[in-house]
Amino acid sequence: MNHSQGKVSLPVIKRLPKYYRYISQMQQNGVVKVSSSELARMMGTTASQVRQDFNCFGGFGQQGIGYNVDVLLHEIGRLLFGEGEKLPTILVGAGRLGRAVSRFLTTDTNGYHLLAVFDVQQELVGQDLDGIPIHHIDELESFCAAHKPQVAVLCLPREGAKEISGRLVDLGIRGFWNFSHYDLSIPYPNVTVENAHLGDSLMSLGYRLRND
Repeated sequence: MNHSQGKVSLPVIKRLPKYYRYISQMQQNGVVKVSSSELARMMGTTASQVRQDFNCFGGFGQQGIGYNVDVLLHEIGRLLFGEGEKLPTILVGAGRLGRAVSRFLTTDTNGYHLLAVFDVQQELVGQDLDGIPIHHIDELESFCAAHKPQVAVLCLPREGAKEISGRLVDLGIRGFWNFSHYDLSIPYPNVTVENAHLGDSLMSLGYRLRND
């Protein structure tokens, strides 16, 4: 779908998964039509904001009539997951966090196809995470040359991420789901990075609880 207003802002993109969750629940509950004001109440925003968000992608509905839930879910799903093949993905770091993240990637329908897991520990090589084989990190270049992954999930400490990220960019990785504390967007401004800072999130929760 062509975006009607050029490049869409990051806050709008970040709201799409939330729209998708709520609208999926509506569909499961048998809801057929939904208005912008009803969506706004669920999202904690305004009807005007909902309409502005959807207008970034061409609308999805007719003003005054509301949105068809099936159509809305399909269109937002296309934006989030694409229409073709899932994005080929590798995961670096087979520790406890890597194991949890690999389980999510292999069981959730999210537009990604986890091809392989990499780790520095030789004793892990040949094992698998949720059916996905673990390779030694030294196999990274040959694997990427053969399979051409586009996304890397980093589940390793900051120093490890700093060391490996340049290799991954050189190997054609275009996007990172980054669980390390290394900010990849600074040295690599041309790649797309989604940072998942669990510690930051926890500290933010603590601040909000103590300062409400």
